[in-house]
Formats: sequence, C-alpha cells, structure tokens
Amino acid sequence: MSRSLEDTLFGTPGPRARAIALAGSAIAGGLLLALATGIAFRFHSAGQLEARYWQFFAWPTTWAFLAKGLLGTLASAAMSAAIALSLGLALMAGRLARPRLLRWPSIAAIEFLRGTPTLLLIYLCFLVLPAAGIKLGTYWMLTLPIGLSTAAVVAEVYRAGVLAVPRGQTDAARSLGLTETQVFFTIVFPQALRYIVPALVAQLVIVVKDTTFGYVVTYGELMQNAKVLIANYHSLVPVYLVVAGLYCLVNYGISRASRWLGRPVH
Repeated sequence: MSRSLEDTLFGTPGPRARAIALAGSAIAGGLLLALATGIAFRFHSAGQLEARYWQFFAWPTTWAFLAKGLLGTLASAAMSAAIALSLGLALMAGRLARPRLLRWPSIAAIEFLRGTPTLLLIYLCFLVLPAAGIKLGTYWMLTLPIGLSTAAVVAEVYRAGVLAVPRGQTDAARSLGLTETQVFFTIVFPQALRYIVPALVAQLVIVVKDTTFGYVVTYGELMQNAKVLIANYHSLVPVYLVVAGLYCLVNYGISRASRWLGRPVH
C-alpha cells in the first residue's frame, strides 16, 4: 500500500528509509572528512602548519591579548542583545497595536532596519553622525548598529510567537477580568517565548558574528586582535583556527543556555 506524501515527510521512517538515511549520512561524512583532509594537506604543503607558526600560542601574553579581544566581543554582543531584545519587544507591541499612530511607525522602523545592512548602519554611525556633530565611541559605533539591526528581526520573531499562542488562551484570561497588559505579560508572552527560543538563539549567534565588523571602527574585539597577531607573526591559518574555535565555544555556550531557558517547568 503506497504511503501518502504526509506520511513520507513526517511519518516514522521504515527500515528501508532508515537504511537510506544511514547510507547518506555515511557518504556525507566521508565526503566531509575527505574535504577536511584535503584542506589540511594544502595547509601543510604551504607550510602554515609548521611549529614556528604555533609557538607563540605557548606564551601567556598571546592568550591574554586574545582574551582581551574576546571580552570586547562579549561586551559588545551582550549590549547589542540587550538593545535588540528590549527594542524588539517595543517594536512588536507597536506593530500589533490597534491605533495607526503606533502601528505604522513601528512597521516603518522594522522594515527599514531589517532591510538595511548592518555594515551600512555602522558606516552611518562612523561617518555620518560625526559630520552632524554627534560623536560616539568605537564601542557604540559597533554596538548600536548591531542592536538596532537585530531588533527589527527580533520584533518579527516576537510577533510570530505571540500569534502562535492559541486565541482561546487570550479569551479565557479576559473572561477572568485580566487587563490587556496582564493578559499579554502573564499569559501570552511567556508561552510565546517557548515557541521562539530557537529563533532567538539564532539571532544571538548572528549578533556575536556581527561584532567582527569591529575592524571598521577599530574596536578591539576578537577578530581585530587576531589580525594584529597575524600581522606580527605572519601566522594566518593557526590564528584563524584558534579564533574560530573560540567563536564556536561562545556560540555553544549560547546554545546550552537556550536549552536551559527552554526546559519545561515542572
């Protein structure tokens, strides 16, 4: 008996489907391993894996310099995330508001910030605002544009979560005499957060990555400090491999924190 398309896509896979998936995974894993081996061989042939390009990682000053850059990255990313999460909530509330005086400006702000590249906003803070007499430090030249750009996306993520909450939850809360504010913050929004945790985590990871634009304003973040090490020791591949590992650790920490926040409450 033939299976429907829905059963094929979402149903429990049978023995044949599991065997095909296992074979596909094995082939993909083999291809990735071959690719990694080829890349490592090319690096070795170019001499980038020689011990002299790694020896300065044994010095405490190197790790202190990288740690200083990592702290700069975390400081900028944390403030950008705070701006994005709070401003995104305000923009979402404005977009869902009934009065047009609140709704249309919120929609315009969301569409403008979401459609404008983050790098362009950074150049705006770096070049345009000083010409208008508004001077910002390098920290805010990087942090503010990232926060504003991410806030527009977060606002849409919030809105999707709120709209995903069943309508009956809102109607039941209103029947109990709760105000609109109480309904939103005690009934709707806590449930919406459970739906959107994965999307918010993805945006926080993007925020961390966007801090690499710090080179534009010469802000001392991790990638900027990595470029200083490369210029001093001519160690391109080892430095980038170590820095990539540090970024992976940070993003893994964000993912682990999201799992803790998204765990069911007993």
